[in-house]
Amino acid sequence: MSTYTQLLYHIVFSTKNRERTLSADHRKRLFAYIHQLLTKKNCHLYRINGVEDHLHILTHIHPTISIASLIKDIKLASGDFIRKERIFLNFKEWQEGYAAFTVSIHSKERLINYVKNQEIHHQTSSFLEEYKSLLREFEIEFDEKYLM
Repeated sequence: MSTYTQLLYHIVFSTKNRERTLSADHRKRLFAYIHQLLTKKNCHLYRINGVEDHLHILTHIHPTISIASLIKDIKLASGDFIRKERIFLNFKEWQEGYAAFTVSIHSKERLINYVKNQEIHHQTSSFLEEYKSLLREFEIEFDEKYLM
């Protein structure tokens, strides 16, 4: 018997102190690196994008991988990549913590477009506003002091 899963996650995390260090000119290199990392872990990336201070990843994860270990690996490896390749000179590290939401396969296209249009979305909304909105949408209780 085979194993069949549809483990679709919307992952969001930011730079340390939400510093605006992820300049547009090198983001595609970072996204390609994270895509390779996910592929090596038998995950299927649907979309990755972000702006100066945070990333969004929409991916299917392999059932043998925990979401916590996947995000830890993404953050550690991509942080090392950024420093080694010197693509974002002011980047220090990723913020501690993350948000990860399980989503329905029926929401996939809507979420792909949402992630794809991050630059447009953030012309009118800050990361903090977006983050709080996502937490509320998924009915996650939070304490404002831990969002700073």
